[in-house]
Amino acid sequence: MDSENRLFGDQAMALVNEARRSNASGTLSKYNDPLVRSVCREMRTLDIDLSRITADYEAEGFKPPEEVLAAASFYHVALRRNKRCVLAYQTHRLEKLKELYWGAAGSLAHLLGDQDIRSRLSPHEIDFLRSYNEIVQDFRADFEDVLDVVGDVTNPPKELNVIVRVVKDCGTIQTELGPIDFQRGQRFMVRRSDIEQLITQGFLEIVGK
Repeated sequence: MDSENRLFGDQAMALVNEARRSNASGTLSKYNDPLVRSVCREMRTLDIDLSRITADYEAEGFKPPEEVLAAASFYHVALRRNKRCVLAYQTHRLEKLKELYWGAAGSLAHLLGDQDIRSRLSPHEIDFLRSYNEIVQDFRADFEDVLDVVGDVTNPPKELNVIVRVVKDCGTIQTELGPIDFQRGQRFMVRRSDIEQLITQGFLEIVGK
């Protein structure tokens, strides 16, 4: 849309629609930094215009004329609407990032190692994930002897041991039975709790019980 024909709020609404499409498809789109910055510039313009038309009526007890009140209300509502749209966009993305984090069984290295996902994130979102991971890992350390807080609770395992096939090399992993070198194509009978994260991350797949 040409800037001459664009109305206040059009760009902010474009952010909301982008979040809706992302939510409907279940994917995370690339962070739209140019559009976010454009909306923020529009908000600064609205704030400047609001200050300009009310500057002469800031004296206490001096009521502005009706046309000034109407204009001030327009700028104020437009400013708040833009702010809410930007916050809705950011909140949607943060919730999606947390969903991806837990989907990767709390493995930040695995999540950020996926270049397709990483390329869609802003630097601030990567910083958020790192801070979020620190909080989760600190909390996890308090319960590591009794519970793995990043384990899958939506589909709890019914068996203690499972047969897995190695889909991708993941090196030597320390298990209850000792160290195991998981090389692609091999199969092992292992305690599920020892390799739950590797299953979630796609390194292993269950082929038997």
